[in-house]
Amino acid sequence: MKELFGQFVERFSGLIIGDSQADRVVPPTGFTAWLTLFSAGAMAFLAVFALALSLATSRLADRWGDELARASTLRISAPEGQIQAQTDAALKVLKTTPGIASARTLTSDEQKALLEPWFGPDLPVERLPIPRLIEIIEEGDGYDADGLRLRLSAEAPGAVLDDHTRWRKPLISAASRLRLLGWLSLLLIGGTMAAMITLAANAALSANAQVISVLRLVGATDGYIAQAFERRFTLRGLMGAGVGMIAGVLATLILPSTDVAGGFLTGLGFQGWHWLWPLLIPLLAGAVAYAATRAAARRTLENMA
Repeated sequence: MKELFGQFVERFSGLIIGDSQADRVVPPTGFTAWLTLFSAGAMAFLAVFALALSLATSRLADRWGDELARASTLRISAPEGQIQAQTDAALKVLKTTPGIASARTLTSDEQKALLEPWFGPDLPVERLPIPRLIEIIEEGDGYDADGLRLRLSAEAPGAVLDDHTRWRKPLISAASRLRLLGWLSLLLIGGTMAAMITLAANAALSANAQVISVLRLVGATDGYIAQAFERRFTLRGLMGAGVGMIAGVLATLILPSTDVAGGFLTGLGFQGWHWLWPLLIPLLAGAVAYAATRAAARRTLENMA
């Protein structure tokens, strides 16, 4: 264990401090440097949005799921002369049902607000044969939906209970797929960045083949040469991803607010301690850059032997 820790410390210090002689092997500027910085920055920028979408989807699904799980709707359809009597009977049944905290009839203005997105603001609710709606709020472990339906069928035949089960299941399924899509996007982003950095590292190694041959002649090992490339490309990956992460976070801050975007975009972005997640992106980008460069350097140096 001590030996492994010592090797880790030695390699980490080598990446941070470096070697001025070995660093000359890696071109400090040029096509490969800009390619590494740009690919790391662009991928980190996209990773911020993929992460924000995954977290926002989870929050939105949890909030809607909780709201739908704790609320139910009772719809009463009956002839005009009987609708009030059946409404009163249904309210009486609901008040004596265990697991129901409250039940109230929606006003005409509230029903009009519910129908406004589909029929416009000028819908004459009071003149139309619209069913009476009763909002039910649960408490504790909730109520027995099947038992409540049997009681309502006897007391208020025109009452139809909707416990929102058919709304919750598609929502949870869609949220799970969106979360999976978000994490899959992060994996694809990491793979794309690894491929770009591998190409840049291979180009840099090929361009410095003569310098590498000279270093070998004077006794430099492949590990010594590879470490120079690993350090340069890892630091470039860190810097590029850091800039891309900051740009991505700033972009999420200027997204439309809830009032402007409506309910669907509520919470899109980061909230609370979730703001710490983007800080991991540059570290992961550096790790990807290190692994990709290490594999490319070892493979290319073996082929040059």
